[in-house]
Amino acid sequence: MKSDSAFLSAARVATVTLFAFLSSCLQVRAESDPLPSWNEGAAKTAIIDFVKTTTDPASPKFVSPEARIATFDQDGTTWVEQPMYTQVMYCLDRVPALAEKKPELKSIEPFKTVLSGDREAIAKLPKEDLLKILAATLTGMTVDDFNAEVKTWIETAKHPRFKRLYTDLTYQPMLEVMRLFRDNGYKTYFVTGGGQDFVRVYAERVYGVPLEQVVGSVGATEFSHDKDGKPILIKVPKLLLNDDNAGKPEGIHFVIGRRPVAAFGNSIGDKEMLEYTQAGGGARLMLLVHHDDAEREYAYGPDSKVGTFSDALMDEAKSNGWIVVSMKNDWKRIFAFNP
Repeated sequence: MKSDSAFLSAARVATVTLFAFLSSCLQVRAESDPLPSWNEGAAKTAIIDFVKTTTDPASPKFVSPEARIATFDQDGTTWVEQPMYTQVMYCLDRVPALAEKKPELKSIEPFKTVLSGDREAIAKLPKEDLLKILAATLTGMTVDDFNAEVKTWIETAKHPRFKRLYTDLTYQPMLEVMRLFRDNGYKTYFVTGGGQDFVRVYAERVYGVPLEQVVGSVGATEFSHDKDGKPILIKVPKLLLNDDNAGKPEGIHFVIGRRPVAAFGNSIGDKEMLEYTQAGGGARLMLLVHHDDAEREYAYGPDSKVGTFSDALMDEAKSNGWIVVSMKNDWKRIFAFNP
């Protein structure tokens, strides 16, 4: 009996010790910083507080699990968009291969300018010419072939300034925000002006966003069969949804079917998405990334053709209580490779 009593006493001590250890681990986890790449300040506090209050059943701002939707723009919000959108860079790189298949393009603008390699001239191409290039390089192949080409390109192409893969140029602070939301029961969606098929190639691997949670600009496809009779989808030059400006809330309704409770962007192209999010009532978080760090990334705003952050957008953000994040002041580091 004495040995049994000693055994039970030791078991109780071990149990108490185990519970103490587990409680300590939970306490450490609770106290750990979920946004270590952010400087202390109003923006960081607002994000953390929003997640806490919307996931606390005792909070008046509690958001039910099925309604926890957070939408993120991509270009300029979660990765670099200067000096040109990444997908446009992909399309420009595709022009030589396209010209080999269609030699007549070599003497036709804007393909002639792209093939010249004159970066200054290419940078000055108007929107209409860029749309011609996009239409020519993003259509005419099967969906599977397109996905394979993008995968190869995204694994090898490097940014002209940073000399790193584009997928290395994701913003570490925003990756932490996405992780924080997901860890607390939110679904994170991309709502981007970029091509839906293009972003889906790497979204899950790079950002943890599943293919079905990517809402982007969508081109039409046509069902057909290959020479062996296998069913295929061919990408054709017809735009079904321009997921930019007003197209963003339209795309959200069409694909997601729920109004977001949190929305993240960086430019005038995201304005309507943030307005739509805020109009839902209850707990809402709207955030804009402001590029003001020329040393570590880029500084641009009202005059930029890419990622325009107009004075009117800044005024609306202040008037509506949207969070405006200063990359220079709010982020300790921008990329994972920064010290």
